[in-house]
Amino acid sequence: METMQTALWVVALLVALAIVFDFMNGFHDAANSIATVVSTGVLKPTQAVVFAAFFNFVAIFVFHLSVAATIGKGIVDPGVVDTHVIFGALVGAITWNVITWYYGIPSSSSHALIGGIVGAVIAKAGAGALVASGILKTVAFIFISPLLGFLLGSLMMVAVAWIFRRARPNRIDKWFRRLQLVSAGAYSLGHGGNDAQKTIGIIWLLLIATGYASASDSAPPTWVIISCYAAIGLGTMFGGWRIVKTMGQKITKLKPVGGFCAETGGAMTLFIATALGIPVSTTHTITGAIVGVGSTQRASAVRWGVAGNIVWAWILTIPASAFVAAIAYWISLQLY
Repeated sequence: METMQTALWVVALLVALAIVFDFMNGFHDAANSIATVVSTGVLKPTQAVVFAAFFNFVAIFVFHLSVAATIGKGIVDPGVVDTHVIFGALVGAITWNVITWYYGIPSSSSHALIGGIVGAVIAKAGAGALVASGILKTVAFIFISPLLGFLLGSLMMVAVAWIFRRARPNRIDKWFRRLQLVSAGAYSLGHGGNDAQKTIGIIWLLLIATGYASASDSAPPTWVIISCYAAIGLGTMFGGWRIVKTMGQKITKLKPVGGFCAETGGAMTLFIATALGIPVSTTHTITGAIVGVGSTQRASAVRWGVAGNIVWAWILTIPASAFVAAIAYWISLQLY
């Protein structure tokens, strides 16, 4: 009985740690949802975070749990996962999030979590326990999602410029200040739909590994779903202002029309990925879209040095979080 109670406490603590990660995900990625709408002056920062948090939570009613299923069953063999693996994965992901937040680098919380899972599993059972198809699909979208965001953002900008070529600039600015509320809401909806499901997936993986859920279940418990969407919404309300400055001001200067095009292109990318059950980085996506919008004006409108630093963070995210997760896995074996 004492062993069972101890095991239950470990599971409860890991669920709480996962919820903390989800909160940090919202906090860290708030910039993705609100940077453009704040930098263009359409909403004040306080208004923007509440606006984004609302749509993050509303996503619970819009999207199927395809991404959660990929994290829970499609990245690693659930049979090798235990509490030590989950501990290592979460510590690896949280550590990388804190480091990149501190330095104002818009990295991917999603890929930090995936890197954490991969690192902890390899530390326990080797690379053979990984699900190659799930890993390859996720890694491929490290490149596809920003490219798709770039393409859709730039196409939107070109199309809008052509459609409104005879309109007066002040009228365009007035219209797109209103339309940017629609695009920012759509992007926040996509952000909540894709990102909250990653934490749902890892808690689901934990419950399956410890016998509190079955691998044959079609969905995780309802309390897991509600808790994760609420946590990411609350995290977004507190916002990550260091990263907002990088995303909204340092990559390129945006006007409301540019913000609308970037958010719309990014939202379309997230909707597609979530429908396909692919855990993508909202950071990668919106960065690609912002760069795409800036590049339609002129190449020099984009601060390529800042964009290059962001790309390096993308490349390092999975291996760095995997390395920390492997160490955390070993430490957990000594702790309990």
